Amino acid sequence: MRLATALMLVMSSAALASAPETTVTVTVKNQFDKPVDNADVILDFLGSHQIMKLGKRKPVHWEVHTNLHGIAHFPPVPQGTIQLQVIKKEYQTFGDKFDVDTEEKAIDIKLNPPQKQYSAHPPLKPADEPKQ
Repeated sequence: MRLATALMLVMSSAALASAPETTVTVTVKNQFDKPVDNADVILDFLGSHQIMKLGKRKPVHWEVHTNLHGIAHFPPVPQGTIQLQVIKKEYQTFGDKFDVDTEEKAIDIKLNPPQKQYSAHPPLKPADEPKQ
């Protein structure tokens, strides 16, 4: 009886260890469909299949850079919800959540140029010339 219980525990822990995973590939392009190289791509696993280590949730977090073709590759991540951020100087920061539930997931991201800045305050008036 104890052998059967121990065998079931080993089998269930092996099933948990082999939770389905997804290989994520991110392609980053600019507004002209040209690849954006050396962009920071940050992936955080948010949920559904929680990864536990000693009773605590183990964070899954990767930071990679795009290559010359604007592509970033990540190691396999657990299936569920991920959050992606793409940061590159001279472009708006991109951030969004994606559901991954297949063996491979290709995500295409288009970065936009920065928006013009506006002020809520009226322009300053020139200073009055000093009186003599």
